[in-house]
Amino acid sequence: MQNIKINIEKTEILSDNWYTLKKVTFNIQKEDGTIELQSREAYDRGNGAVILLYNKNTGTVILTRQFRLPTYINGNTSGMLIEACAGLLDNDNPEDCIKRETEEETGYKISKVEKIFEAYMSPGSVTEILYFFIAEYSKEMKIADGGGLDEEGENIEVLELLFDKALEMIDSGEIKDAKTIMLLQHLRIKNIL
Repeated sequence: MQNIKINIEKTEILSDNWYTLKKVTFNIQKEDGTIELQSREAYDRGNGAVILLYNKNTGTVILTRQFRLPTYINGNTSGMLIEACAGLLDNDNPEDCIKRETEEETGYKISKVEKIFEAYMSPGSVTEILYFFIAEYSKEMKIADGGGLDEEGENIEVLELLFDKALEMIDSGEIKDAKTIMLLQHLRIKNIL
């Protein structure tokens, strides 16, 4: 497929309450050369970073559990979701962001992270690129309880799980978060744990 020619005709802001929901009307040139007018909505919440902490000596990983309204609306009866530590970049570079988020959410102060890839998580409707990291942790790195920031309304539970248990939780449906599944599978595929 050749490069598609796009010409944006109009962008409307539908909502700017939490993040920005835009309606974009554009012309797109199809493969046969014809031009078609289309309209799509895109949710712009900024880019983010996610990390999976692992410990080779104990065979464990650090995950979090917190309430996620969209999952509650879509059938998760408790609304609680187990996931890897993550956050929005907020004008930071991805590495600085994930170090800050790790300390805020988990209480672990890490200095060395490894970027493994980046991915669009829901490209049909959300603009976000997520930067994926892994890092080794040890109990000596635990400097606080974690739990997130009160001013951001975060109430995060920190979980230390055996890696094999975390993998079983994917199969059982206890872990349903895509970014977390991707990171756990990365550790498995690369034989890191």
